[in-house]
Amino acid sequence: MTTATARRTAPGAASVRRPVPVRVTWIVVALLALVLVGAASVAFGVRAVGWSDIVNGISGSSSTIAEAAVEKRVPRTVVAMLVGASLGVAGAVMQGVTRNPLADPGILGVSSGAALAVVVGMAFFGLSSAGSVIWVAIAGAAGAAALVYTIGSLGRGGATPLKLALAGAASSAAFGSLISAVLLPRVDALTDFRFWQIGGVGGASFDRIGQVLPFLLVGAVVCAVMAHGLDSLALGDDVAAGLGEHVARTRLVAAGGAILLCGAATAAAGPIGFVGLAVPHLCRLLVGTGHRWLLPASAIGGAALLTAADVVGRVVAPPTEIDVGIVTAILGAPVFIWIVRRQKVRAL
Repeated sequence: MTTATARRTAPGAASVRRPVPVRVTWIVVALLALVLVGAASVAFGVRAVGWSDIVNGISGSSSTIAEAAVEKRVPRTVVAMLVGASLGVAGAVMQGVTRNPLADPGILGVSSGAALAVVVGMAFFGLSSAGSVIWVAIAGAAGAAALVYTIGSLGRGGATPLKLALAGAASSAAFGSLISAVLLPRVDALTDFRFWQIGGVGGASFDRIGQVLPFLLVGAVVCAVMAHGLDSLALGDDVAAGLGEHVARTRLVAAGGAILLCGAATAAAGPIGFVGLAVPHLCRLLVGTGHRWLLPASAIGGAALLTAADVVGRVVAPPTEIDVGIVTAILGAPVFIWIVRRQKVRAL
C-alpha cells in the first residue's frame, strides 16, 4: 500500500493539504503578528511609556520609572513567547500522539500534574531553586501523562479520545484538590502559590529564562525530529507499522518531548490552559496537517496568542492586571466547545 493510498483509506486520517506558497504566506503573517504583539507587550501596560522610554529601557537604562517599566516588560515578553510556543507545540504533538482532537496539556492533566509536583516539592521538601523546580515539574508532568494514558486505556477499545479526555478531566480535578489540600494549612505560602497556580508571566527575569531555556530547546528539538513519525501515526497504527514506523517508540519519544516542553513551561509560568488546544487546530486550518509545517506554525501561533493575552490582561482593567491564565481560559472555552461540536470527540 502506498503512502497516498494509506492516507485515503486510513480512518480519521483525512489530510488537509495546502500549497507551499500558502503555507509560507501564513507563516510570514504569523511572524509579523508575533512581532506586533511583542512590540505591544513592551509598549503597553499599567504605566504609559513613550518611544524614548522604550528605546532606553530596551538598551538597559532604568533611570526613570517608565524606563524601569520597559526593562521589566522585556523579559516578561520573552517568557510569554517561549511558554506560548512550548504549549502550542506540546498541544500539537499530544494531539498527534493520541489522535485526540481534545488533547492539550491542561485538559489531559499534564499541567496540573506538574503543578502538583512543584507544590509538593516546595511544601514538603523545601525546594526553592529554579533548577530543582524545573526537574520536579517535568517529573510531575510525566507521571500525570502516564496515569491519564493508563486510565484511558482501560476497558474495551483502548485509549479512545473520549476516554482520554474524561480521564484527563478527572485527573485534573483530583490534582487541583490535592494542591488545595497542600496549600490550605500553609497560609504564609498560599498567596504566592495561588497566583502561580493561576498561571502568569509577571515577575519574569532573564535568569529564569536562562534556566528554563535548555529544557525548552531539547523538547522542541525532540518534537521536531519526530514530525515525520507523527505524520505516520495520523494514518493509524497498523498503516504506520506497515510503512516501517516503530509505533511504540515514535509515540513514546514524541510524548517525551511534549512532556519536557509542558513541564518546563509550567515551572516558568504556572499551569496555563487552552493554548495547546486552540492553536494547533487553528494552524491546521492555515498550513495543513503535516507536522513539519504544523509544529513551527503552532510555536509561532502559541507565542503570539500568549503574548497577546498577557497584553490584554494588563490593559483591560487598569491599574490592576488579570493573569494570563485567566485570559487564555476565557478565550479557550468557546474554542473547546467548537472543537467538541465539530469533531464529535472521535479522532483526528
